[in-house]
Amino acid sequence: MSSSPFVPQSKYTLQQPAWSRDAVIYQINTRQYSLAGTFEAVTADLQRIKALGADIIWLMPIHPIGEKNKKGELGSPYAVKDYYGVNPEFGNDADLHALVKKAHSLDLKVILDWVPNHSAWDCNLVTQHPDWYAKDYKGDFRPSPWWDWDDIIEFDYDNPELRQYMIDAMCYWVKRFDIDGFRCDVAGYVPNDFWSQLRPALEAIKPVFMLAEWENRDLHEDAFNMTYAWSWHETLVGIAEGTLALDKLRKYYSWNERAWPASAYRMTFVTNHDMNAWDGTQHELFGELLNAVIVLSVIGEGMPLIHNGQEAGDSKRLAFFERDPIDWETHEIGELYTQLIAVKKRIPALHNGPFGATMIQLPNNNMDQVFSFTRTQGASKVVVILNLSHQPAAVTLDSPLWPGHYTDLITNQPYVADTVSELTLDAGEFRLLEQKASDHQ
Repeated sequence: MSSSPFVPQSKYTLQQPAWSRDAVIYQINTRQYSLAGTFEAVTADLQRIKALGADIIWLMPIHPIGEKNKKGELGSPYAVKDYYGVNPEFGNDADLHALVKKAHSLDLKVILDWVPNHSAWDCNLVTQHPDWYAKDYKGDFRPSPWWDWDDIIEFDYDNPELRQYMIDAMCYWVKRFDIDGFRCDVAGYVPNDFWSQLRPALEAIKPVFMLAEWENRDLHEDAFNMTYAWSWHETLVGIAEGTLALDKLRKYYSWNERAWPASAYRMTFVTNHDMNAWDGTQHELFGELLNAVIVLSVIGEGMPLIHNGQEAGDSKRLAFFERDPIDWETHEIGELYTQLIAVKKRIPALHNGPFGATMIQLPNNNMDQVFSFTRTQGASKVVVILNLSHQPAAVTLDSPLWPGHYTDLITNQPYVADTVSELTLDAGEFRLLEQKASDHQ
């Protein structure tokens, strides 16, 4: 008796919007973005952000901040006092409306940072609905027992009324302010079935883009467009510090290719607000390898994040609980990002997720120092060679995908590749090469 062949059905059916195929995300800490620290100042600078190549504006939490048990002079924006309010430090409802309207006129999307796992101690929900909060073994409100998050208390998502409140509150911002989605703080601390409840409610209003601050493929099942590539970042920091071998990076890309849904976007970041505040600036984290890591974040698989101030050199750790405006200046890192993003948008092989090409490793004779790969789609091929070590590296590539005539995408100079000639790269140096169909041997 014959039987029909088994055809597996993927449960990861979330479709990425066409506009996101080559998108770049830009994080804004309104408090530190300008001397004024206001929405109005951000709005005035949106044209510059657009020119950098960004497509998605991620605003860190814009809600009023709790006073009880607050940290520092101004408190953490992740200690939310009112989920329906706007922090007067930044402006008012009209100012936020104007920001979103201006962003949309520039074809930029705006997503809000949402804090679903916990609230401030003096959030209005504490007195109105104390049963919505988790309790410790003594029956008291519970900050996270494993972290120094003593300025917040955690919710209990076993309560269906809390779930509905959060869904209604998130829908409010989409309806009233035309917000395009959310970056969800510690998304993995909230049950995944809540996110499955939330997404249809938001989509009933308008299509949204959802970013989870977490690294779990199941969040992509039917809720999130993008998750953090935390392990990508941690691996590269370890390589820069000399505590991890380069093979750890190869394992990340193998894992990303085989264990994650093809439709998933992974956010590749050189730094973000957490890294900058607590671990160090991008220069402290990566030193002479910084430019190579930036190249990999933009040209490799993943959607790149730019944390505000990176393009100005990221010269200091921004204070998290005080006013500490970014020192803005023209910097070569901004020029590098602008150049790389323009390349990413022009070449389809470099697009995000299912729209772009899978990275294929190009073996070389110096695998301990040099990371080399190609992304090929249609008529164009891009080859990336990165010296991710602190010593000069001499390298030859031995792959049938390597030989040919290329153009260096940084210098615009021609380059002829073969499997015999040796390429010498200084510490942290890279090559970014394009081969067009007309250049194939």
